Amino acid sequence: MAGLLGIGLTGILGHQSALNTTGNNITNANTPGYSRQEVVFETQPGQRTGAGTIGSGVSIMDIRRLANEFLVQQVREDSTLAGEQQTLNSELSRLDNLLGGETTGLNNALNNFFASLQNAAEDPASLPQRQLVLSEAQQVVNRFQALSQEFIQQRESVKTQMQQGVKDANTLLNSIADLNLAISESPGLAQGRMPNELLDQRDEKLRQLSELVNIRVTETEGSQVNVSLSNGLSLVVGNNAAQLGTRGNAEDPTRLEFTLSNGGRTLNIDEQIAGGKLGGLRRFDNEALKPAFDELGRIAIGVAASMNHQHEIGMDLEGDLGGLFFNDVNDLAVQRSRVVANANNQLPNDGQLAVEITDSSKLPAGSWTLQFSGDGRNFELIDKASGEIVNQGRLPDPVQSEITMPGFNIRVEGGTFNAGDKYLIQPSRNAAESIGLQVDREEDLAFASPIRATTGDQNVGTGKIDQGTMLNVRSPFTGSLLPGFQSAGQLANGPLTVSFTSTPLPGDPDAMTYTVTGPPPANTVVGNPKAFSPGEIVTVFSGDPAAGDDYQGFQFKLTGKPAEGDTFEIAYNTNGVSDNRNAELLAALGTANTLNGKSQNFTEGYAGLVEDIGVKTRQSQLDLDAGKTLLEQSTAQRESVSGVNLDEEAGKLIQYQAAYNASAQVISVAQDLFNTLLQTFR
Repeated sequence: MAGLLGIGLTGILGHQSALNTTGNNITNANTPGYSRQEVVFETQPGQRTGAGTIGSGVSIMDIRRLANEFLVQQVREDSTLAGEQQTLNSELSRLDNLLGGETTGLNNALNNFFASLQNAAEDPASLPQRQLVLSEAQQVVNRFQALSQEFIQQRESVKTQMQQGVKDANTLLNSIADLNLAISESPGLAQGRMPNELLDQRDEKLRQLSELVNIRVTETEGSQVNVSLSNGLSLVVGNNAAQLGTRGNAEDPTRLEFTLSNGGRTLNIDEQIAGGKLGGLRRFDNEALKPAFDELGRIAIGVAASMNHQHEIGMDLEGDLGGLFFNDVNDLAVQRSRVVANANNQLPNDGQLAVEITDSSKLPAGSWTLQFSGDGRNFELIDKASGEIVNQGRLPDPVQSEITMPGFNIRVEGGTFNAGDKYLIQPSRNAAESIGLQVDREEDLAFASPIRATTGDQNVGTGKIDQGTMLNVRSPFTGSLLPGFQSAGQLANGPLTVSFTSTPLPGDPDAMTYTVTGPPPANTVVGNPKAFSPGEIVTVFSGDPAAGDDYQGFQFKLTGKPAEGDTFEIAYNTNGVSDNRNAELLAALGTANTLNGKSQNFTEGYAGLVEDIGVKTRQSQLDLDAGKTLLEQSTAQRESVSGVNLDEEAGKLIQYQAAYNASAQVISVAQDLFNTLLQTFR
């Protein structure tokens, strides 16, 4: 009877534990990271008798946590992928909506501006039309600056998210280290009694950490785990946790870089951060935001440089040469702002460099690293996008020199350079932010051309001269005004007279020679006399700035058949208030191919930026959908093993309750037998 009581008691206690475990499963059905538990029963050792072995009841061998480490790891990996794509898609969508929006984008402002120039060309003397041009030009400036400010705000938002993500990661790392310690000190661990709740908590912390960054988890002694980055840098070792951090990037102070501090050492781990939210933020910054900054700036430089050049070679309503339309893209302060010295450069760190835009049509969008080696005068220019060396050489002594690139020059102005010194070269990064309107009066808009040609009153031939093409008013070598334009409101070396002399040649009896002379009384010959054959188109003056006196900054075309003594006069366009030649050329810049090696206009260049971000956004959406599907599948697989099925648990409740009642009935039978035995001796 004592045996029967013991058997019944073990059954009651065992199934009571099973009921408690099942109840715990049910109440934690919605607890994140909870793994289903089950009671493992074991038959107690029996008592040997002459008739055989008689059982002595049941005992609980283990309360087992149902978890598959492979599936848990798969969930972590898919969480890393989904976290990265979710962040990347969110930031790209924001940027895509900004650039592609009708009210927030640049296209409408550019189209309206060049349309206003076209309208003004129809009535160049109209002040209201000129005012509209200034108004639309200011709108272009406002859109460039607004887009740049939005880029800056998104960049700061990314930095804030990076800092918060690092704080969250550190909290998780500390929690994992604490859980490692608690698990290793758990009573009964040596006998295989696992602290199931602590293991669940640690797995959930690891899953949350994997949403932030790609990690590797390795099991060690004492049921602890070591956590490291994908390249092996340790984050958690036993109960010791390293600390992630952020700091200003040494190369680009507007950006953050990731650090890892452990044992008093701080390492730059920016290149090792991949996957998860932090990896997604870093990818967005490098693959989308920085290129968008550079491309928008390149378009701003293209608009400003093209408009400035065309406006400078025009004449305003008061007879003066046109000045800058937008801010000078090669202002000295702006040139120097395009170079950023690395914070780790050695003393005296006094290198002075500047970047000059030489041809906006050839200017690429991008950033470069200029690094020095050897004795500090050997240099390499590395494209940051491709990592390739695009220029290398040695600075002279003294170091003043230029490093030539397509569309821009890096000017070394002086200072000391040491081996290992680096400089970030970003020709277009801040151009959209710094663009501004220089013209503030309607009268200052240069819609006319400063030169014109007239036909001599005594001409008898059929020769004709066009109204000329302005090339420049400044020397491309010195930047100073050409001699003919150094006096305001007049052609300083003019008027110039083109006169014809008959000089028959064998086989060409109608051949002539034309000579260009300056004003009387000197009548100085400008350039050399040149041959002219009737029926051909002859260009007066050279287009090569190195041609000496034969380069005047403008050209004229001669056609027809002039007669001996015929003349044409080239003079300043005094009182040319109704002249619209330069206004038409300004308006034509809206459709002229002035970007990407003169293969795109401004609108197409901006459309290329919008398209690039749009393609990346679409691809990220596809990747996000795929990542979510993978995560759903791996989560479902884990849940099939570790998740709580309420129907199944309800069935177990009935099963264990019945077993509990039956065990109680065994005790009741034992009691009846005992009572019967007692009654026998009364």
